[in-house]
Amino acid sequence: MLAHVPYFEFERIRALDGDPHERAAAFADACRLNALYMIQRAGSGHPGTTFSSLDIVSWLHLGVLDEGDRYFSSKGHDAPGLYAVLAALGRLDFELIHQLRRLDGLPGHPDVAATPEVVTSTGSLGMGISKARGFVLADRLLGRSGRVYVLTGDGELQEGQFWESLQQTANRALHEITVIVDRNQIQSDTWVSQVSDHGDLEAKIRTFGWAVARCDGHDIRAFAETLDTLESERRPKLVIAETRKGAGVSFMEPHELAQSDTALYGFHSGAPTADEYERALEEIRTRLDASLERLGTGAIELVEAAPRKHRSAPSDRQRLVPTYGEALVAQAEREPRLVALDADLRLDCGLVEFRERYPDRFFECGIAEQDMVSQAGAMALAGLIPVVHSFACFLSTRPNEQIYNNATERTKVIYVGSLAGIVPGGPGHSHQSVRDISALGSMPGMALLEPFSESEVRAAVDWAVHHAPGSVYLRLVSVPWALGFDPPEIDELVPGQGTVLRSGADGLFVAAGPVMVAAALGAADILAADGLDMGVAALPWLRDVDGAWVAEVAADAPIFTLDNHYVMGGQGDAILASLAANAPEVAARVRKIGVGSIPKSGGNDEVLAAHGLDAEGIAASARSVFQRV
Repeated sequence: MLAHVPYFEFERIRALDGDPHERAAAFADACRLNALYMIQRAGSGHPGTTFSSLDIVSWLHLGVLDEGDRYFSSKGHDAPGLYAVLAALGRLDFELIHQLRRLDGLPGHPDVAATPEVVTSTGSLGMGISKARGFVLADRLLGRSGRVYVLTGDGELQEGQFWESLQQTANRALHEITVIVDRNQIQSDTWVSQVSDHGDLEAKIRTFGWAVARCDGHDIRAFAETLDTLESERRPKLVIAETRKGAGVSFMEPHELAQSDTALYGFHSGAPTADEYERALEEIRTRLDASLERLGTGAIELVEAAPRKHRSAPSDRQRLVPTYGEALVAQAEREPRLVALDADLRLDCGLVEFRERYPDRFFECGIAEQDMVSQAGAMALAGLIPVVHSFACFLSTRPNEQIYNNATERTKVIYVGSLAGIVPGGPGHSHQSVRDISALGSMPGMALLEPFSESEVRAAVDWAVHHAPGSVYLRLVSVPWALGFDPPEIDELVPGQGTVLRSGADGLFVAAGPVMVAAALGAADILAADGLDMGVAALPWLRDVDGAWVAEVAADAPIFTLDNHYVMGGQGDAILASLAANAPEVAARVRKIGVGSIPKSGGNDEVLAAHGLDAEGIAASARSVFQRV
């Protein structure tokens, strides 16, 4: 059973007499219990960074923030901790702790549209100080006063925007801003020092004109005194808070993690196992009860709740990212010029085996996509075949200018964007990549592909390495996804063409990727009950579509394009443009279906349903077209 701390217990803790720092430590551990509960109930989250920052966040809200002050986390993925604190203070509907990463609940990353209680939407790293400066400049112009406290991660400091934001903030003497670096020393995969060592961070920040101090981020008294010491400074302030990833749960802290660039930290994202949850719950509860005893009160009372039931995973799921990793290793065996670059996501991008097999051909670039892409461009000019990896939401947009520069050099760089599309829905819109096709669709000489099956992944990697005349963007859905049928073996890709999975005389669904292909087949089954015979074609090409092939497959029937992407700029536009140029009479029969609004956060099935992109929603959209004819 799961358990959480009820609201009345937070009221009891806040009302206790005694040392305010000891009281804040107890409050922070009570929030740890609820953040742990939220992540475990959701089945995903970021426990490591949530726990490393919770003592800081708790003291800021209990002992520092006044009316008119603002606090936000620039990293954003520590949101469960912030939600737990806000709920404990009565500033957020307490019942929402049961709805982390659920539709109409609490998004995986802060979103002001979904949760007005947060100050700003975050999740794409490096923006925090710039946002803080915007708040302060606006307040000064509007005659308001108030301080801004921003939390950043230490891995986040690899993003260029962080360093761009320092000088202007100091030049304007924005003393209202205090930045706290949650220096837990571990980024997504491994130790920060093994990826991009900060060196003398304190001296570097001082050089920009900031007031800087350092403290133990888990010693609340020391943290409070550090803030007090800096308060009189008439310039921006930065506190380097030395913390531990997973702080408060001994086995989540990296005590045994080797100081090596191959070490992988296990609690950055995801949820603990059932056994780990019970151990973490007991450890935090024991320490909290000891704190409460020192404060002269009784042990904490917990409320048990049954865990949310997660559907059992189908056995026939397509696992594209692991398959991609295997395919890349196989291609590296054949092609000695192939190298891999990664943005601190080698576990999520399927690169662990490549790193082990070819350490000299693997380059960890850290959280610095622009730097990574420019490196890759020079490698291509020097005769290598660089393969660049990150989440699609960041790879397609943040280094877009650098990708264009590479394209103008007419070399081959292969870009692989994982976590593509609207699922997983839990992290929220900062991580739901539904504009990457449009962001890269105008790159000269670049092919864009999205495979729907494991064999099509292997064929796509082979084509990209050995046959593509220029650069390639490979779009991968990260969630293992069940198609509902055994896909055909695809040995070789034909440019512009795809695979007919189901013939039908009344209409044709065209889709790329496993999510939309599975939904198309499900919609075809639903419409069959209405007497409609729908065909389904899996088309991996997201631009440079063979319109003649699509027209031939569709025959005289209407065409429904399905995009796991915004409708504007997606594959549907590429299909429509190709048909308009080559078969205008067929183009008139195209209907585009895709994401029509900013993606919602929630469970995968409920997010697809909310956007009309599950089988039922797609069937309803198609049915409405037939009813109008």
